[in-house]
Amino acid sequence: MAYWLFKSEPSTWSWDDQVARGDAGEEWDGVRNYQARNNMRAMRLGDRGFFYHSLSEKAVVGIVEVIAEAHPDSKADDPRWECVDIKAVQPLPRPVTLEMCKAEPRLADMVLVNNSRLSVQPVTDDEWRIVCEMGGL
Repeated sequence: MAYWLFKSEPSTWSWDDQVARGDAGEEWDGVRNYQARNNMRAMRLGDRGFFYHSLSEKAVVGIVEVIAEAHPDSKADDPRWECVDIKAVQPLPRPVTLEMCKAEPRLADMVLVNNSRLSVQPVTDDEWRIVCEMGGL
């Protein structure tokens, strides 16, 4: 299993919106960055990801699961853009902020810490464990 991080502005698509979709999940659409798209192309069913609220909150707030591998983005007119479908698995008992991640020396190499603009990014096994621990899991 691989681990990922999905960033969303809460005013556009929030953790609560994701939870409301239930087991049906939702397309992670609208990604228009090649690196982020390629990350989604590498995802497999059952991979897990952090759901991250960007902008004002800047925090990991939940865990999601990939329920459909890369396929054409239904909201794109250009076939180059693909997405995966994800469903909510569980909230983090305590949100883990970007500031907390930056303050944790073991997360110094985390993509979120070094390239916080990338909307879909990989997370290593160790980073996953550390963030889960910080979030109360």
